[in-house]
Amino acid sequence: MDTSPHHVSDVMTRAVVAVGRKALFKDLVERMERWKVSAVPVLEGDGRVIGVVSEADLLSKEEFRDVDPDRVTQLHRLADMAKAGAVCAEELMSTPAVTVHADATLAEAARIMALRHVKRLPVVNSEGVLEGVVSRGDLLKVFLRGDDKIAEEVRHEIVSRLFPPPASAIHVEVHDGVATLTGRIHDTSLVPIAARLVRSVEGVVDVRFDLARRTA
Repeated sequence: MDTSPHHVSDVMTRAVVAVGRKALFKDLVERMERWKVSAVPVLEGDGRVIGVVSEADLLSKEEFRDVDPDRVTQLHRLADMAKAGAVCAEELMSTPAVTVHADATLAEAARIMALRHVKRLPVVNSEGVLEGVVSRGDLLKVFLRGDDKIAEEVRHEIVSRLFPPPASAIHVEVHDGVATLTGRIHDTSLVPIAARLVRSVEGVVDVRFDLARRTA
């Protein structure tokens, strides 16, 4: 049976475009353009991630091209302006890098991206060595799962355990990611639990119920 991709390792890209700390500004721009990525991890030594250079870091050079330094007062703006004079990765990179481990759940990776306002996360091992990259697009791939596969997982992993027959009789249908459970059950107090579990299945967009109490 096909099961959900639950972890970062299930969806991450393992072939990663990365640079060293001495990579020059124009080389960074060219690599991002060539490989169509919005950020690149900066590595040193045996592949340990020490920072990330994003398109936003590179754009500082254009943004502050004709700005009077004496008129910039906000601390974070001063930091951005300093990057306008940068010529290599170690002067441009955001450090420490915001990273994630391969065994993190997709929900955890999504929360990190949202809280830290980043589009891509380097995936590292316990020593901080690069193993891959996960992007927003990678996380959204779970919604490409077929309805039949989602329904099969809901039936086998949730319904058959929470509402085992013959006490319950439930039909599961999924259309465009929306899971609908219909039928009769003895214990309707389990419906909120079922809703939470079904929503946790990767690819589910919403859950709907039409369940009635089954009398003996």
